Amino acid sequence: MRLYEFEGKELFAKFRIPIPKSRIAGSVDEVFSHVQEWGIPVALKSQVLTGGRGKAGGIKLAEGANEARTVASDLFNLTIKGFPVERLLIEPKLDIKQEFYIGVTIDRAKYKLVIIASGEGGVDIEKTAEENPEKIIRKEIGIDEELYGFEAMGIAKKIGIPSDLLKTGGAIIVKLYNLFKKYDAKLVEINPLVLTSDGKLIAADARVSLDDDAVFRHADLKEMGIEARHEEGEMTEREKQAQEWGIPYLDLGGNIGMFPGGAGFGIMGNDFIHYYGGEPANFMDSGGGPSPERIAKMLVLLDENPNVKVIFGARFGGISRCDDFAKGVIMFLREHGLSKPLVMRMTGNVWQEGVRLFEEAKAESPELFEHIETHGIETPIEQISMRAVELAKQAEGGN
Repeated sequence: MRLYEFEGKELFAKFRIPIPKSRIAGSVDEVFSHVQEWGIPVALKSQVLTGGRGKAGGIKLAEGANEARTVASDLFNLTIKGFPVERLLIEPKLDIKQEFYIGVTIDRAKYKLVIIASGEGGVDIEKTAEENPEKIIRKEIGIDEELYGFEAMGIAKKIGIPSDLLKTGGAIIVKLYNLFKKYDAKLVEINPLVLTSDGKLIAADARVSLDDDAVFRHADLKEMGIEARHEEGEMTEREKQAQEWGIPYLDLGGNIGMFPGGAGFGIMGNDFIHYYGGEPANFMDSGGGPSPERIAKMLVLLDENPNVKVIFGARFGGISRCDDFAKGVIMFLREHGLSKPLVMRMTGNVWQEGVRLFEEAKAESPELFEHIETHGIETPIEQISMRAVELAKQAEGGN
């Protein structure tokens, strides 16, 4: 559960991690009023629950109120990775001398917490980690262990924080670590931790992701207006509809609609599509023993998604029955109709009955099955995956 930057900084403030003064604005007029009141150059920062704001043009500087009004108007019309900008964080423009990176996360392979730090913070920290891994400092800590000040000062020294600020830098690292543990976080980051020209260390940005299953343990979060929300970003309209229907669903960036039977089979299907050169448009889970009505609603989400050019269905009947899967598809076709090609395969529990139901429905209403290809166990899933990718490329005008 990712927090907005301003929410993360509110938590930072509770732990006395130094942050810039700030205001939140939801309109151009609010931005103008705040900047006019301050009378100083400012940074206007789009508040969206996704990364890459800087590279997407979501963070801009303004020298005064009039320029801030113009910049804010542009930012409020911006959409970053599919998410519209509805609020801006206003902060004084910092005179930056150096940038550092500090983060705390979980090493799931070793069942330990890990502090990650670097003397090269900013938007290209991922590039630094990939191209110059020796510039990334890691310290693993047991889940029940404390981080001591001298250990944190050692980290601060290794990443190049000046000697006269080692105590301050070490304290920031300890506080970030304590925040991580206090709020059952999955990730906390300061990127960048800025050294200003007047010798101050300030958390210029905040990324905080919490375990949404543990939010109930922290009543103070609700008092701050922070409640359980979508994992990493604002939910799309389809994700909201799927949640209302009780269907686990996540929009992705591709054009092949994934229509699986179960989460495991769904993951495998996504892997096959990637392997053969396609891009899934979503991840979805039907759940154990889905009803025909639920199956039909899953198809609605895909057929009404304009990004989807072809639907790939893979049903392995275990707890679930393939005949119920077929009934759901037929129900959808009769009540809704299908506007794009569908290629699918059924195996497992009563798959022969599922295939028979499709054949009967096709004989009765052939027009409904004009763009549908159904297969049983005799056709390998690899072949079905390749066919879905082929159809998607044809729909996009490719070879």
